[in-house]
Amino acid sequence: MFRIHKIFDVSTAANRQLISQVQAMLRVQFQGLDERDIAKLPAQLKDPMKYRFRSILLVAEDGAGTVRGFAMLLHAPDLEFCYLDYVCAGRGETGGGIGGALYARAREEALQLDVVGIFLECLPDDPALSPDAGIRKQNVARLRFYERFGARPIANTAYETPVSSTSVDPPYLVFDNLGQDDRPLRAKQARAIIRAILERKYAGVVTPDYIDAVVKSVRDDPVVLREAKYVRKGQDDLERRPRERKIALIVNREHMIHHVKDKGYVEAPVRIRSILKELAKTNLFEEIEAQRFGVGPIKEVHKPAFVDFLQKACKNVPPGKSVYPYVFPVRNRARPPRELPLRAGYYCIDTFTPLNENAYKAARRAVDCALTGADCLLEGNRAAYALVRPPGHHAEYEAFGGFCYFNSSSIAANHLSRHGKVALLDIDYHHGNGSQDIFWRRKDVLTVSIHGHPRVSYPYFSGFDDEKGEGDGKGYNLNLPLAENLDGATYRKSLAAALARIRKFDPEFLVVALGLDTAKGDPTGSFQLLAKDFLENGQMIGELALPTLVVQEGGYLTQTLGINARHFFVGLWQPASGAGSKTTSGVKADSKSKSKSKSKSKSKSKSKSKRG
Repeated sequence: MFRIHKIFDVSTAANRQLISQVQAMLRVQFQGLDERDIAKLPAQLKDPMKYRFRSILLVAEDGAGTVRGFAMLLHAPDLEFCYLDYVCAGRGETGGGIGGALYARAREEALQLDVVGIFLECLPDDPALSPDAGIRKQNVARLRFYERFGARPIANTAYETPVSSTSVDPPYLVFDNLGQDDRPLRAKQARAIIRAILERKYAGVVTPDYIDAVVKSVRDDPVVLREAKYVRKGQDDLERRPRERKIALIVNREHMIHHVKDKGYVEAPVRIRSILKELAKTNLFEEIEAQRFGVGPIKEVHKPAFVDFLQKACKNVPPGKSVYPYVFPVRNRARPPRELPLRAGYYCIDTFTPLNENAYKAARRAVDCALTGADCLLEGNRAAYALVRPPGHHAEYEAFGGFCYFNSSSIAANHLSRHGKVALLDIDYHHGNGSQDIFWRRKDVLTVSIHGHPRVSYPYFSGFDDEKGEGDGKGYNLNLPLAENLDGATYRKSLAAALARIRKFDPEFLVVALGLDTAKGDPTGSFQLLAKDFLENGQMIGELALPTLVVQEGGYLTQTLGINARHFFVGLWQPASGAGSKTTSGVKADSKSKSKSKSKSKSKSKSKSKRG
């Protein structure tokens, strides 16, 4: 088994180790490749301007952290195309589907980038160009592989002209339009793309006169591809159009076990039902089953003794009963009391978050959902939504409260931080004190919280604007406390400031702690946000164009809860700037404010394309 994920950041230890394995694979699989080309891989990922392509590295990794294959996709946003530099499976892996899975994943990535298609090079199957029968057999296998996806050599050009009279196996230029038959490749665009490939990839290898001759040879408008030779029409065994990923929806289906029926306890199961009912009216979501991650990721974020306490304490509460803390350790905290109701206060910050037999189990499963959503981002989803209860953003390193037991948003952010910088944006009505506490001394996770002012709003003792972080984390915590009863337009001024700080931080991932308790009439808040405001908030966040995990936090007015959630995700998926998906996914908002839609080696084998 393996999973494919994108390398976002070359600075993390985990990614450096994976890149090192990719470089080792290049040395083995492409023995004629210049060592300088191998050594520059991290720089290609880090500094796209220098190499005139944005490099995208996709890695097929097994559960032990071993790289079993990779693909390198080069993106040229100025000319709206992608170039496939490598698809490489490890030795003995060609029959395991890794090459096909990597190329399919590269096609999904390219489609999300809204390019005209993918260009790549394949060595020729023409005996006049490839005289060695053994090499030609390998070339045929590669061309057949890509033809299954609808990718074929561009016809009627001089691209495969040998660089010198002694050159053999000059590559074809193959084009994959990603199933976009309604988007033909025009001659003018093809000429510009071919010039860019030859100048950017083969500078110093081919002469300007050679480039000019190849570019001028493109005359068909639109460009014509060679007729299929290896896969008959209608018998393609792979879909020509890549899968357009929706928002991965991960629901805590075990949340019902945590049902506190005590009077005034608003964190009820109906919240999830209300949201799911409205999400079903869209075509935005694809539900994913939550995986199980164990307690390890929780203990990376929360104090292990606190985690163990919650497990044991909840296990000892009689069925149907709840234990509420009522004594708190203002002094002599080093000696916790023996009785459970007293000891509960040792780890709790309020008197209304009970312990019961299922609180720990439900909170564990909420964490699993958030971590599954984080992995969806690593595997290529543009957005994921962990629809969970109980919420988590008030849970600190060693304390629970505010209906929260484990901080699912922070645990997911910590998980993603192995792969690049993370911004955690908390838009719940109440301050995200737990996330602030957990990342207080870290600079790899930026925490930003927009909330009701702590002078009048829970949790009262944190969330002030002078709380900036300490040590390495100084300057990486931003609080934006707001006055009561404000409207959506006023709220968005603070949201704009929050997003400006996130852009400056330049993260690889965004985690949104989504509280819908900013809505007008919510029993726990005072803001006056309407459905159209949630739509616009979603659009503003979507314009960041970051892989985004949304984790459900508060929101207790069930009459509008689902409607507001639906509007938020419509905006997130279809930001007004067009930064998100190209498709409308059949959704509409209720309000009048609508969102605007809007080779080097080239195969599974070791062979390298020849340009001279």
